[in-house]
Amino acid sequence: MITGPRDTVKRARKLRSEMSPPEAMLWRELRKRPGGHKFRRQHPAGDYVLDFYCAKARLDIEVDGSVHDNAVGAERDLRRSAALRSQGIATTRIPAQRVFEDLEAVVRRIVVICDERIEKLGVPLHHPADGPPPRAGEELE
Repeated sequence: MITGPRDTVKRARKLRSEMSPPEAMLWRELRKRPGGHKFRRQHPAGDYVLDFYCAKARLDIEVDGSVHDNAVGAERDLRRSAALRSQGIATTRIPAQRVFEDLEAVVRRIVVICDERIEKLGVPLHHPADGPPPRAGEELE
């Protein structure tokens, strides 16, 4: 699990109550666990606060408004994505306008990206009916 310093955690908690309209719309859908994926909102990661995070897929989902449409914002986004990538976390950016226009398509695309990331990472599926793994020295039957 990734986290951040105390001030980042405090900032994340504050941001949860101040979500933008497109973030709030997307969160209403992501909290339903589409595709069986669990998402966290305003999740601390080092010095950054991720809009949404799927830990199993190691995926950061950013909803980008107009503040990201300038050179300074774009450069900051590149640095942030590179820092997260160095920790094995991929970033996908979704324009806020797209959330307003076709929320359903945005959610479907996020599920596809999560599925692809999980497959790429080789995360094993959980099989609770199979019981716990055998102890060292025990044989499988």
